[in-house]
Amino acid sequence: MSTPPRISSNKQAQLHNLPSLAHRSNVNNMPAQSLTITQITSRQLLTHSYTGADICCGNIPAPTKDRLIWIHLIGITDNEQLHQLLQTFNIHELAMEDILSRKQRPKIENYGHYLFVAARVFAYKKQKLQYNQIYIIIGQNYIITFQFEPLGLLQVIREYIQYNYSDIYHKGIDFLAYSLLDRIVDDYFVTVDEFDNRVEGLDKQLFSNSNKNLLVSIHQLKRDAINLRRTLSPIRDIVGRIVHNEFPLFSKDIHVYLLDVYDHTQQLMETLDSARDTVMGMMDVHLSYQSNHLNEQMRMLTVFTIIVMPLNVLTGIYGMNFDNMPELHWHYSYYVVLGLMVTIIITMIAYFHRRHWL
Repeated sequence: MSTPPRISSNKQAQLHNLPSLAHRSNVNNMPAQSLTITQITSRQLLTHSYTGADICCGNIPAPTKDRLIWIHLIGITDNEQLHQLLQTFNIHELAMEDILSRKQRPKIENYGHYLFVAARVFAYKKQKLQYNQIYIIIGQNYIITFQFEPLGLLQVIREYIQYNYSDIYHKGIDFLAYSLLDRIVDDYFVTVDEFDNRVEGLDKQLFSNSNKNLLVSIHQLKRDAINLRRTLSPIRDIVGRIVHNEFPLFSKDIHVYLLDVYDHTQQLMETLDSARDTVMGMMDVHLSYQSNHLNEQMRMLTVFTIIVMPLNVLTGIYGMNFDNMPELHWHYSYYVVLGLMVTIIITMIAYFHRRHWL
């Protein structure tokens, strides 16, 4: 049994806001496979973590009415092992199949005695936007969460529970479920903020020729915006369905918290729409800039061609070598023709300069 020290009200307020815009914890020392069980009552908090051979169904407690249970699984990809671990909770075969899928669209499904939520989180790794699946099973007095790899995403929720377990117990399992959904949505603020910084950085290079892959980078940002919005839209629908009383598991007292999460999804959607419009505008501006740059080069080549054309005419005429051409036998003919050619060049350059073609 853990008995965490009491802290000030200001610190509690800070901890209450921990999920908002919180960065992920360091995962370097986290095991690839783990089982973490958190049991919450009004008087105590019990937390146990298992790895390796200790990850077994014997360590998973059965749900009871006098406590809330949060079971967090990481990296359990074996179908038989997962069935054994969750056999106490009577999880439907289709839900089990979804949990083992790495490409599941965000959704919420009602299986009667529990809700199944599929979600995604994004992060930039090695300059690429990558996503990870998160699954949540919400029962009457228990929650089961599943990840394929350590993300450091939900550690902040554990820190909050450590100092507020009694309050969470009295608010119920739906408040803990809200906290998890809120943490998932708030994680998007970090990703969208980095996406927005990338858009701004690329916008500054828009009229520069130093980045030869500018169009490729713009197209990649466009795809990132589409992927983020394609995931955020169903997550917003999930929260909206809960707010509209589709699931009795969530009490009306929690709806005010869920409305805040819904507002966050709306804000993220608006930010993404604005950023996507900016990216589309950047693509149009870049293509227009490249077109104008090409037109300027073509204009310079055209001016050069126009200047050379009369010179070719003169040299062509006097290159025919007919006998009846008096200028061919004149002593100063060569110098006169050269002077005429220079005069033509200077006159045409001055004309094009006045027309702002040069």
